[in-house]
Amino acid sequence: MVGKLLVRGMLAGIAAGLLTFAFARVAGEPAVDQAISFEEKAAAARGEAPEPELVSRETQAGLGLLTGVVVYGASFGGLFALTFAYAYGRVGKLSARALSAMLAAAAFIALVIVPNLKYPANPPSVGDPETIGTRTGLFFLMIAISLAALVFSLKVRRRAVARFGHWNAAIVGGLVYVVIIAAVQLSMPTVNEVPQAFPAVLLWHFRVAAIGMQLIIWTTIGLLIGWLVERDERAQLRAGRTERSAFP
Repeated sequence: MVGKLLVRGMLAGIAAGLLTFAFARVAGEPAVDQAISFEEKAAAARGEAPEPELVSRETQAGLGLLTGVVVYGASFGGLFALTFAYAYGRVGKLSARALSAMLAAAAFIALVIVPNLKYPANPPSVGDPETIGTRTGLFFLMIAISLAALVFSLKVRRRAVARFGHWNAAIVGGLVYVVIIAAVQLSMPTVNEVPQAFPAVLLWHFRVAAIGMQLIIWTTIGLLIGWLVERDERAQLRAGRTERSAFP
């Protein structure tokens, strides 16, 4: 059962990657091209020679992008399927679709929204190459803290159910998560390396496209896995009824 679900999760992730690729080509790549153009003009104004292109822009925006989002989607689709397999039947009486949607929403908030609130994605020409290691480390540290805070808030919610009921316990758990994240983000260092002359609208479009790509991935994975599991359950139920009716 788990192995079958893992395969289906990876297939759902591949489907999500293909949809994300189509979205990125339309909504994301134009912003990247404009950012690269800004970087080239800024370098020319400083009298710097253009850097050699190791990988062509056409490959980056085509095969490179497709490979990246499909591998990303398949990887997280598999991890999501394993998480779903562990949680299904252990989290109340939620249906497969409801649980899958809830897990996908939680993953989107913890892995995407929260880290990007503090350290949003930047297009080319934004950011000092010498600080990329520090910035990457801070981003992944924020993800780890967000996941830890999510697990802790779920434990708080579970303990609060007996005293406050399911609805109020969920509110308590949510407030605990928000307070922890707010405190951490206020205490962590801020990184702002956007050039003054960089177009604010272009930066906005790029960051919205980056969030949109993640939204498509997690929405697709969450909806597909829930639908696939419920379809299998209906098929097994029909098969069971057929076997019982075959014996008088």
